[in-house]
Amino acid sequence: MTAVRLPDSGPGRRLLRRLPVRPILCLLPVALVAVIAAQHWPVLSEGFRHLREADWPWLLAAAAATCLTWVAAAFTRQGAVMERLPRRRLLATQLAAGAANHLLPTGLGAGAVNLRFMTVCGVPLARSSAALALFLLAESVARVGMLAVLLTVFPHALRFGSLLPDGVGGPLLAGVGVAAAVAAAVLLLVRRLRTAVFSFLRTAFGEARLVHTRPARALALWGGSLAFPALQAAGLVLVGLALGLPVPPAHMAVAYLAATVAVAVVPTPGGLGSVEAALVVALVAAGSPVAVATAVVLAYRIITVWLPLVPGALTLGALVRLKVI
Repeated sequence: MTAVRLPDSGPGRRLLRRLPVRPILCLLPVALVAVIAAQHWPVLSEGFRHLREADWPWLLAAAAATCLTWVAAAFTRQGAVMERLPRRRLLATQLAAGAANHLLPTGLGAGAVNLRFMTVCGVPLARSSAALALFLLAESVARVGMLAVLLTVFPHALRFGSLLPDGVGGPLLAGVGVAAAVAAAVLLLVRRLRTAVFSFLRTAFGEARLVHTRPARALALWGGSLAFPALQAAGLVLVGLALGLPVPPAHMAVAYLAATVAVAVVPTPGGLGSVEAALVVALVAAGSPVAVATAVVLAYRIITVWLPLVPGALTLGALVRLKVI
């Protein structure tokens, strides 16, 4: 009997093969930046107007602090894995990850870029995922810990009493408790999910133990985790000084940390919209007039989000083209 060879591709598959997939992926981040910028153009134009009225030396210092956040993120990423990652590509990946983080729901873009980078560098997927979880945990602990310390030193930095409705605290805590109970119940009842989660936790704890046996890795992990939110808060403080915000610098830092902790669970691309609103509320709670707080937040987001977005998207495209990620 003669075997009959069926065609392994139809017209649709042949068309897909002819498409320049990788160049399209390289240009996609830039196209998404253009779409998002068009959607937020009124906010962008207002932010640039405030930048023209600001004291430029402070703005340049804020831009420098923003650039240093990529260095801090690179240190933290390296501290979360035992393997030595290539430094230049690691730093470039953080710039690209920042752009991806503002094009996808918060945390997913940066996580996907860094996960792909580590696997390309030879780190197994399970350990790359564990390193990503360790990074997120260290950064969260550092951010919340820094906020707790500052609130202890400056207990009257924020005054939310006049901004929040009476009795909102109880329902909010109850909602958090219900969500936690539902998550725990699902984890206990769904066996396959429970097995996967426990397997991942074993890998993550094992990776964390290994990292902390190397002082250089532990120092990079926790030093970068502390420096990252500190530099972000410093950027807001410097923009506030540039625009004459009538709030002490330490209180501005507390406002920034409180706002970013509060919006950490909001799944919006790069926190667009939610971060701005939370920062304005926090600065008003710190004693700023609403108009000045709004101007500072818009200028701050221009410097930290919108200006790095184009070079970040171009870097992301270049890394995809060069198969670094």
